[in-house]
Amino acid sequence: MEKVTIVGAGLSGLALARVLQRHGIAAEIYEADASAAARTQGGMLDIHEENGQVGLRAAGLMAEFEAIIHRGGQAVRVLDRDNTLLFSESDDETGGRPEVDRGELRRILLESLPDGTIRWGMKVTGVRALGGGKHEVSFADGTRTTSELLVGADGAWSRVRPLVSGASPAYTGISFVEIDHHEADTRHPGPARVVGGGMLFAVDRGQGFLAHREPDGSLHIYAALTKPAGWIEDIDFTDPAGAKKLLIDEFAGWAPELLALIAEGDGPLTPRTIHALPIGHRWDPVPGVTLLGDAAHLMSPFAGEGANLALLDGARLGEAIVAHPDDVAAALAAYEEEMFSRSEQSAREAAMGLDAVLGPSAPHGLVAFFASGEGA
Repeated sequence: MEKVTIVGAGLSGLALARVLQRHGIAAEIYEADASAAARTQGGMLDIHEENGQVGLRAAGLMAEFEAIIHRGGQAVRVLDRDNTLLFSESDDETGGRPEVDRGELRRILLESLPDGTIRWGMKVTGVRALGGGKHEVSFADGTRTTSELLVGADGAWSRVRPLVSGASPAYTGISFVEIDHHEADTRHPGPARVVGGGMLFAVDRGQGFLAHREPDGSLHIYAALTKPAGWIEDIDFTDPAGAKKLLIDEFAGWAPELLALIAEGDGPLTPRTIHALPIGHRWDPVPGVTLLGDAAHLMSPFAGEGANLALLDGARLGEAIVAHPDDVAAALAAYEEEMFSRSEQSAREAAMGLDAVLGPSAPHGLVAFFASGEGA
Protein backbone atom coordinates (compact mmCIF):
# COMPACT_ATOMS: atom_id res chain seq x y z
CA MET A 1 0.00 0.00 0.00
CA GLU A 2 1.54 3.28 -1.07
CA LYS A 3 -0.58 5.77 0.83
CA VAL A 4 -3.55 6.03 3.21
CA THR A 5 -5.92 8.99 2.82
CA ILE A 6 -7.42 10.21 6.10
CA VAL A 7 -10.24 12.75 6.39
CA GLY A 8 -10.09 14.51 9.75
CA ALA A 9 -7.23 15.63 12.03
CA GLY A 10 -8.83 14.62 15.33
CA LEU A 11 -7.30 12.15 17.75
CA SER A 12 -8.17 9.05 15.73
CA GLY A 13 -6.83 10.31 12.41
CA LEU A 14 -3.64 11.62 14.00
CA ALA A 15 -3.04 8.35 15.85
CA LEU A 16 -3.50 6.37 12.64
CA ALA A 17 -1.10 8.57 10.70
CA ARG A 18 1.50 8.35 13.46
CA VAL A 19 1.40 4.54 13.65
CA LEU A 20 1.57 4.19 9.88
CA GLN A 21 4.49 6.58 9.53
CA ARG A 22 6.40 4.79 12.30
CA HIS A 23 6.25 1.72 10.04
CA GLY A 24 7.17 3.46 6.81
CA ILE A 25 3.67 3.73 5.31
CA ALA A 26 2.70 7.14 3.95
CA ALA A 27 -0.39 8.91 5.24
CA GLU A 28 -2.05 12.16 4.25
CA ILE A 29 -4.65 13.94 6.37
CA TYR A 30 -7.21 16.41 4.99
CA GLU A 31 -8.71 18.72 7.62
CA ALA A 32 -11.41 21.36 7.17
CA ASP A 33 -10.02 23.66 9.89
CA ALA A 34 -7.66 26.34 8.64
CA SER A 35 -5.01 25.47 11.26
CA ALA A 36 -4.43 23.52 14.44
CA ALA A 37 -5.47 26.62 16.41
CA ALA A 38 -8.69 27.28 14.51
CA ARG A 39 -10.94 25.90 17.28
CA THR A 40 -10.72 25.37 21.01
CA GLN A 41 -10.31 21.69 21.84
CA GLY A 42 -12.55 21.38 24.89
CA GLY A 43 -11.57 20.42 28.42
CA MET A 44 -10.01 17.49 30.21
CA LEU A 45 -9.91 13.84 29.17
CA ASP A 46 -9.29 10.77 31.30
CA ILE A 47 -7.11 8.42 29.25
CA HIS A 48 -7.64 4.80 30.22
CA GLU A 49 -4.86 2.26 30.54
CA GLU A 50 -6.89 -0.45 28.76
CA ASN A 51 -7.53 1.48 25.51
CA GLY A 52 -6.40 5.09 25.13
CA GLN A 53 -2.98 4.42 26.62
CA VAL A 54 -2.64 1.31 24.45
CA GLY A 55 -3.12 3.56 21.41
CA LEU A 56 -0.55 6.07 22.64
CA ARG A 57 1.93 3.29 23.34
CA ALA A 58 1.52 1.99 19.78
CA ALA A 59 2.17 5.55 18.60
CA GLY A 60 5.38 5.69 20.67
CA LEU A 61 4.14 8.69 22.66
CA MET A 62 3.88 7.47 26.25
CA ALA A 63 6.70 9.68 27.52
CA GLU A 64 5.08 12.74 25.97
CA PHE A 65 1.73 11.69 27.42
CA GLU A 66 3.10 11.25 30.94
CA ALA A 67 4.57 14.75 30.74
CA ILE A 68 1.12 16.35 30.30
CA ILE A 69 -0.78 14.39 33.00
CA HIS A 70 -2.72 16.60 35.40
CA ARG A 71 -1.58 15.29 38.76
CA GLY A 72 -4.53 15.13 41.14
CA GLY A 73 -7.02 15.23 38.30
CA GLN A 74 -8.52 11.80 39.05
CA ALA A 75 -10.10 13.11 42.27
CA VAL A 76 -13.92 12.92 42.24
CA ARG A 77 -16.66 14.67 44.21
CA VAL A 78 -20.41 13.99 43.99
CA LEU A 79 -22.89 16.54 45.38
CA ASP A 80 -26.66 16.78 45.47
CA ARG A 81 -28.62 19.90 44.50
CA ASP A 82 -28.31 21.21 48.08
CA ASN A 83 -24.49 21.16 47.85
CA THR A 84 -24.30 18.19 50.23
CA LEU A 85 -21.21 16.05 49.67
CA LEU A 86 -22.30 12.46 48.94
CA PHE A 87 -19.04 10.93 47.72
CA SER A 88 -15.41 11.96 47.59
CA GLU A 89 -12.31 10.19 46.35
CA SER A 90 -8.79 11.60 46.17
CA ASP A 91 -6.28 10.96 43.40
CA ASP A 92 -3.56 8.60 44.56
CA GLU A 93 -2.40 8.14 40.93
CA THR A 94 -3.35 4.45 40.92
CA GLY A 95 -6.71 4.77 39.17
CA GLY A 96 -5.40 4.01 35.68
CA ARG A 97 -7.28 6.96 34.16
CA PRO A 98 -5.04 10.03 34.38
CA GLU A 99 -6.47 13.36 33.24
CA VAL A 100 -4.92 15.41 30.46
CA ASP A 101 -5.95 18.53 28.58
CA ARG A 102 -7.48 17.62 25.21
CA GLY A 103 -5.57 20.37 23.43
CA GLU A 104 -2.27 19.19 24.89
CA LEU A 105 -3.00 15.59 23.88
CA ARG A 106 -3.74 16.69 20.34
CA ARG A 107 -0.57 18.80 20.35
CA ILE A 108 1.73 15.86 21.10
CA LEU A 109 0.12 13.89 18.28
CA LEU A 110 0.44 16.80 15.85
CA GLU A 111 4.08 17.37 16.76
CA SER A 112 4.85 13.69 16.16
CA LEU A 113 3.97 13.95 12.46
CA PRO A 114 6.30 15.22 9.74
CA ASP A 115 5.55 18.61 8.22
CA GLY A 116 3.17 18.33 5.31
CA THR A 117 1.26 15.31 6.65
CA ILE A 118 -1.82 17.49 7.26
CA ARG A 119 -3.39 19.65 4.60
CA TRP A 120 -5.33 22.32 6.47
CA GLY A 121 -8.35 24.21 5.14
CA MET A 122 -9.52 21.27 3.03
CA LYS A 123 -13.27 20.99 3.55
CA VAL A 124 -14.73 17.86 2.00
CA THR A 125 -17.75 18.53 -0.22
CA GLY A 126 -18.23 15.06 -1.66
CA VAL A 127 -16.93 11.52 -1.87
CA ARG A 128 -17.71 8.87 -4.46
CA ALA A 129 -16.68 5.34 -5.26
CA LEU A 130 -14.65 4.83 -8.43
CA GLY A 131 -14.65 1.02 -8.31
CA GLY A 132 -11.91 -1.37 -7.36
CA GLY A 133 -11.79 0.00 -3.82
CA LYS A 134 -10.73 3.48 -4.97
CA HIS A 135 -12.61 6.67 -4.01
CA GLU A 136 -12.55 10.28 -5.13
CA VAL A 137 -12.72 13.02 -2.51
CA SER A 138 -13.76 16.53 -3.58
CA PHE A 139 -12.93 19.69 -1.65
CA ALA A 140 -14.45 23.15 -1.37
CA ASP A 141 -11.49 24.73 -3.20
CA GLY A 142 -12.32 22.68 -6.29
CA THR A 143 -9.49 20.17 -5.94
CA ARG A 144 -9.88 16.39 -5.77
CA THR A 145 -7.83 13.44 -4.65
CA THR A 146 -8.10 9.71 -5.28
CA SER A 147 -7.57 7.22 -2.48
CA GLU A 148 -6.25 3.70 -2.35
CA LEU A 149 -7.62 3.41 1.17
CA LEU A 150 -9.98 6.12 2.45
CA VAL A 151 -10.44 6.54 6.22
CA GLY A 152 -13.21 8.69 7.64
CA ALA A 153 -11.95 10.17 10.89
CA ASP A 154 -14.19 13.18 10.45
CA GLY A 155 -16.38 13.04 13.52
CA ALA A 156 -20.07 12.98 14.30
CA TRP A 157 -21.27 14.41 10.99
CA SER A 158 -18.85 12.44 8.84
CA ARG A 159 -18.94 13.00 5.08
CA VAL A 160 -17.31 9.60 4.60
CA ARG A 161 -19.81 7.58 6.66
CA PRO A 162 -22.51 7.41 3.93
CA LEU A 163 -20.13 5.28 1.84
CA VAL A 164 -20.57 2.44 4.34
CA SER A 165 -23.68 3.20 6.41
CA GLY A 166 -27.00 5.00 6.28
CA ALA A 167 -26.99 5.66 10.04
CA SER A 168 -27.08 9.21 11.40
CA PRO A 169 -26.53 10.49 14.95
CA ALA A 170 -29.69 11.04 17.00
CA TYR A 171 -30.17 13.59 19.78
CA THR A 172 -29.89 11.92 23.20
CA GLY A 173 -32.16 14.43 24.92
CA ILE A 174 -29.24 16.05 26.78
CA SER A 175 -27.90 19.55 26.13
CA PHE A 176 -24.76 21.05 27.67
CA VAL A 177 -23.74 24.66 28.17
CA GLU A 178 -19.99 25.06 28.72
CA ILE A 179 -18.80 27.72 31.17
CA ASP A 180 -15.24 28.67 32.15
CA HIS A 181 -13.84 30.18 35.35
CA HIS A 182 -10.32 31.53 34.93
CA GLU A 183 -7.80 31.79 37.80
CA ALA A 184 -10.43 30.13 39.93
CA ASP A 185 -8.64 30.03 43.31
CA THR A 186 -8.15 33.81 43.36
CA ARG A 187 -11.02 35.12 41.22
CA HIS A 188 -13.69 32.47 41.94
CA PRO A 189 -12.88 30.89 45.33
CA GLY A 190 -16.46 29.70 45.88
CA PRO A 191 -16.71 27.66 42.67
CA ALA A 192 -13.11 26.50 43.20
CA ARG A 193 -14.07 24.99 46.58
CA VAL A 194 -17.16 23.36 45.10
CA VAL A 195 -15.29 21.71 42.21
CA GLY A 196 -12.25 20.66 44.24
CA GLY A 197 -9.07 19.35 42.69
CA GLY A 198 -10.44 17.05 40.01
CA MET A 199 -13.89 16.12 38.67
CA LEU A 200 -17.24 17.26 40.10
CA PHE A 201 -20.69 15.77 39.61
CA ALA A 202 -23.49 17.86 41.17
CA VAL A 203 -26.58 16.17 39.77
CA ASP A 204 -30.26 15.50 40.17
CA ARG A 205 -32.86 13.89 37.94
CA GLY A 206 -32.59 15.44 34.49
CA GLN A 207 -30.08 18.19 35.25
CA GLY A 208 -26.81 18.94 36.90
CA PHE A 209 -23.28 20.24 36.72
CA LEU A 210 -20.27 18.31 35.49
CA ALA A 211 -17.00 20.14 36.06
CA HIS A 212 -13.28 19.70 36.30
CA ARG A 213 -10.24 21.66 37.35
CA GLU A 214 -7.70 22.18 34.58
CA PRO A 215 -3.90 22.20 35.01
CA ASP A 216 -3.77 26.01 34.69
CA GLY A 217 -6.09 26.45 37.69
CA SER A 218 -9.19 27.26 35.66
CA LEU A 219 -12.52 25.45 35.96
CA HIS A 220 -14.44 24.02 33.02
CA ILE A 221 -18.15 23.60 33.77
CA TYR A 222 -20.84 21.74 31.85
CA ALA A 223 -24.38 22.70 32.84
CA ALA A 224 -26.39 19.66 31.71
CA LEU A 225 -30.12 19.71 31.05
CA THR A 226 -32.64 17.23 29.71
CA LYS A 227 -34.39 19.28 27.05
CA PRO A 228 -36.21 18.80 23.73
CA ALA A 229 -34.31 19.02 20.47
CA GLY A 230 -34.02 22.65 19.43
CA TRP A 231 -34.32 24.11 22.94
CA ILE A 232 -30.76 25.31 23.02
CA GLU A 233 -31.08 26.96 19.61
CA ASP A 234 -33.57 29.47 21.02
CA ILE A 235 -31.06 30.86 23.51
CA ASP A 236 -29.13 33.98 22.48
CA PHE A 237 -25.60 33.10 23.53
CA THR A 238 -24.31 36.42 22.15
CA ASP A 239 -25.91 37.88 25.30
CA PRO A 240 -24.00 36.07 28.09
CA ALA A 241 -25.88 37.85 30.89
CA GLY A 242 -29.24 36.89 29.43
CA ALA A 243 -28.13 33.31 28.79
CA LYS A 244 -26.84 33.02 32.38
CA LYS A 245 -30.18 34.27 33.76
CA LEU A 246 -32.07 31.71 31.68
CA LEU A 247 -29.81 28.91 32.92
CA ILE A 248 -30.07 30.01 36.54
CA ASP A 249 -33.87 29.96 36.19
CA GLU A 250 -33.63 26.37 34.91
CA PHE A 251 -31.77 25.44 38.12
CA ALA A 252 -34.24 27.17 40.44
CA GLY A 253 -34.09 25.64 43.92
CA TRP A 254 -30.43 24.58 43.68
CA ALA A 255 -27.95 25.75 46.31
CA PRO A 256 -26.47 29.22 45.78
CA GLU A 257 -22.96 27.71 45.78
CA LEU A 258 -23.93 25.65 42.72
CA LEU A 259 -25.73 28.48 40.95
CA ALA A 260 -22.45 30.42 41.24
CA LEU A 261 -20.98 27.93 38.75
CA ILE A 262 -23.18 29.71 36.20
CA ALA A 263 -23.30 33.24 37.60
CA GLU A 264 -19.53 33.69 37.97
CA GLY A 265 -18.60 32.27 34.58
CA ASP A 266 -16.04 34.22 32.54
CA GLY A 267 -16.47 35.06 28.86
CA PRO A 268 -18.87 33.44 26.40
CA LEU A 269 -21.02 30.39 27.08
CA THR A 270 -20.80 27.54 24.58
CA PRO A 271 -23.85 25.38 23.75
CA ARG A 272 -23.52 21.66 22.97
CA THR A 273 -26.14 19.11 22.04
CA ILE A 274 -25.29 15.48 22.77
CA HIS A 275 -25.89 13.04 19.91
CA ALA A 276 -25.16 9.34 19.49
CA LEU A 277 -25.14 6.71 16.78
CA PRO A 278 -27.20 3.55 17.40
CA ILE A 279 -25.66 1.16 19.92
CA GLY A 280 -24.00 -1.63 17.95
CA HIS A 281 -23.58 0.48 14.79
CA ARG A 282 -21.74 -1.59 12.18
CA TRP A 283 -21.65 -2.08 8.42
CA ASP A 284 -20.91 -4.73 5.85
CA PRO A 285 -17.41 -4.60 4.36
CA VAL A 286 -16.95 -1.92 1.70
CA PRO A 287 -13.76 -2.15 -0.40
CA GLY A 288 -11.24 0.59 0.25
CA VAL A 289 -13.02 2.57 2.99
CA THR A 290 -13.56 2.49 6.76
CA LEU A 291 -14.27 4.78 9.73
CA LEU A 292 -12.57 5.72 13.01
CA GLY A 293 -13.67 7.33 16.25
CA ASP A 294 -16.92 9.31 16.40
CA ALA A 295 -17.51 8.74 12.69
CA ALA A 296 -17.83 5.03 13.50
CA HIS A 297 -19.38 4.96 16.98
CA LEU A 298 -20.44 8.37 18.30
CA MET A 299 -21.76 8.00 21.84
CA SER A 300 -22.57 10.23 24.80
CA PRO A 301 -19.63 11.23 27.02
CA PHE A 302 -21.00 9.42 30.09
CA ALA A 303 -18.61 6.47 29.82
CA GLY A 304 -15.56 8.65 29.17
CA GLU A 305 -14.66 6.45 26.22
CA GLY A 306 -14.85 8.67 23.13
CA ALA A 307 -11.25 9.89 23.05
CA ASN A 308 -9.96 6.55 24.31
CA LEU A 309 -11.66 4.59 21.54
CA ALA A 310 -10.48 7.15 19.00
CA LEU A 311 -6.85 6.62 19.99
CA LEU A 312 -7.21 2.85 20.03
CA ASP A 313 -9.08 2.81 16.69
CA GLY A 314 -6.28 4.73 15.02
CA ALA A 315 -3.61 2.46 16.48
CA ARG A 316 -5.43 -0.79 15.69
CA LEU A 317 -6.21 0.17 12.12
CA GLY A 318 -2.58 1.23 11.65
CA GLU A 319 -1.36 -2.09 13.03
CA ALA A 320 -3.77 -4.02 10.79
CA ILE A 321 -2.47 -2.18 7.73
CA VAL A 322 1.13 -2.86 8.77
CA ALA A 323 0.26 -6.55 9.16
CA HIS A 324 -1.50 -6.70 5.75
CA PRO A 325 0.25 -4.04 3.62
CA ASP A 326 -0.76 -5.66 0.34
CA ASP A 327 -4.29 -6.73 1.29
CA VAL A 328 -6.60 -3.84 2.14
CA ALA A 329 -9.61 -6.13 2.57
CA ALA A 330 -7.80 -8.27 5.14
CA ALA A 331 -6.60 -5.20 7.04
CA LEU A 332 -10.09 -3.71 7.21
CA ALA A 333 -11.66 -7.01 8.26
CA ALA A 334 -9.18 -7.44 11.09
CA TYR A 335 -9.73 -3.88 12.32
CA GLU A 336 -13.50 -3.64 11.92
CA GLU A 337 -14.54 -6.83 13.69
CA GLU A 338 -12.57 -5.91 16.81
CA MET A 339 -13.72 -2.28 16.66
CA PHE A 340 -17.41 -3.20 16.30
CA SER A 341 -17.28 -5.39 19.40
CA ARG A 342 -15.47 -2.98 21.71
CA SER A 343 -17.43 0.09 20.60
CA GLU A 344 -20.77 -1.66 21.15
CA GLN A 345 -19.80 -2.47 24.73
CA SER A 346 -18.65 1.11 25.33
CA ALA A 347 -21.83 2.54 23.82
CA ARG A 348 -23.89 0.42 26.23
CA GLU A 349 -21.78 1.69 29.12
CA ALA A 350 -22.30 5.28 27.92
CA ALA A 351 -26.06 4.82 27.88
CA MET A 352 -25.97 3.34 31.40
CA GLY A 353 -23.67 6.16 32.53
CA LEU A 354 -26.07 8.79 31.24
CA ASP A 355 -28.83 7.15 33.27
CA ALA A 356 -26.65 7.00 36.40
CA VAL A 357 -25.69 10.68 36.12
CA LEU A 358 -29.00 12.25 35.08
CA GLY A 359 -31.61 9.48 35.28
CA PRO A 360 -34.34 8.83 37.88
CA SER A 361 -31.89 7.49 40.49
CA ALA A 362 -29.56 10.52 40.40
CA PRO A 363 -27.57 11.40 42.40
CA HIS A 364 -27.70 8.23 44.49
CA GLY A 365 -27.31 5.89 41.52
CA LEU A 366 -24.09 7.71 40.64
CA VAL A 367 -22.82 7.41 44.21
CA ALA A 368 -23.49 3.67 44.12
CA PHE A 369 -21.64 3.45 40.81
CA PHE A 370 -18.52 5.12 42.20
CA ALA A 371 -18.72 3.28 45.51
CA SER A 372 -18.74 -0.04 43.66
CA GLY A 373 -15.37 0.79 42.14
CA GLU A 374 -16.68 0.72 38.56
CA GLY A 375 -16.12 4.44 38.13
CA ALA A 376 -12.60 4.46 39.49
